Amino acid sequence: MPGDPLLMFLNATDIEALSPEALDQARHELGLDRNLVVQYGIWLGDILQGDWGKSLHFKNANVLQMIGQRMPVTIHLGVLAFFFSSVIGITLGVIAAVRRGRWADTVATLLANTAITIPIFWLGIIMMLVFSVELEWLPVAGYTPINEDFWLSTRKLIMPVICLMIGSLGAVARLTRTSMLEVIRQDYIRTAWSKGLRERAIVIKHALKNSLIPVITVMGLQVRFIFGGAVLVEKVFAIPGMGRLMVEAVDGSDYPVIQGAVLVIGIIVVLTNLIVDISYGWFDPRVRYE
Repeated sequence: MPGDPLLMFLNATDIEALSPEALDQARHELGLDRNLVVQYGIWLGDILQGDWGKSLHFKNANVLQMIGQRMPVTIHLGVLAFFFSSVIGITLGVIAAVRRGRWADTVATLLANTAITIPIFWLGIIMMLVFSVELEWLPVAGYTPINEDFWLSTRKLIMPVICLMIGSLGAVARLTRTSMLEVIRQDYIRTAWSKGLRERAIVIKHALKNSLIPVITVMGLQVRFIFGGAVLVEKVFAIPGMGRLMVEAVDGSDYPVIQGAVLVIGIIVVLTNLIVDISYGWFDPRVRYE
């Protein structure tokens, strides 16, 4: 990452007033005079002792406290995006599979393919122009905690959640359709039809549950894309979450904040993958004995 963090830490007046020796001393006190490998080793040792360091860009703010303030906002946004993308994506995929070759399949497949190709930042700007500037239905940007004003918080999150979930929705819908088509061709599904079971029972109780195993894998992977998309969405809609914090940290060459944020996101992704692996046993009892 280019740039000298010390220049970001000090303002222009301080830099002009300090001598080269004083700047070197300040760089030494901040640990910036060592190579990156040594700095990383020192940071890792401090992390193991519970010391997440101080921000260089935000004037000695505690990194852990900053992450603790920003992370709930991103989690709020991400959970909503994950939930709606999963529910709507699975629903579209099931409809497309059950109504294969009909107009419902065509519409659902078109929506899924379109959702995957739409750029997040472009969609966000277009939605702001249409729903906020022209129609004045929704606030342009910002974030309000749900415990302060539920209705205002909901209105402010509608557009960011749509932008963040759109790509995941398309991926989940396409995979659900493919997996469902493989399952409904199985002999036990034909047997269920021959016994006169209702379509809803066959689709939900038998076909859907067995087709969700590969879908769950993709849903777990979508968590990474949600955190990646949060960087763009929070920047476009001025949401004070982890994504925006990382952008500000990169702009300010704030290594401690970047490292701390990446570490926290990595832990969340690992835990999500662990939950996904554990959930396989519920959908496929055979996994429990392997």
